[in-house]
Amino acid sequence: KRLREKLIKLGVSFGCICTDDWQSFITTFKEDNHVIGKAYTVAIEGNNCRFRNRIRRAFRKTCCFSKKLFNHLKAFRLACFYINYGYV
Repeated sequence: KRLREKLIKLGVSFGCICTDDWQSFITTFKEDNHVIGKAYTVAIEGNNCRFRNRIRRAFRKTCCFSKKLFNHLKAFRLACFYINYGYV
């Protein structure tokens, strides 16, 4: 329920919610467009894995870690472009 409250507070809009068959998700998002199934969550987990592998600078502070926020945002935009348009 706290997740739903945070989403509403931040003004996040969504067309549907894709979750596993967990009872807490079912009760929290029952009035929303809620899609239950592993087929949907596997794709989301795959995207998260791709982000982790493509954008190491966001998860590990090494020599490629930039101190400028602008550089991090550009790296995220570039990775999103490659993932969304099928270059990865």
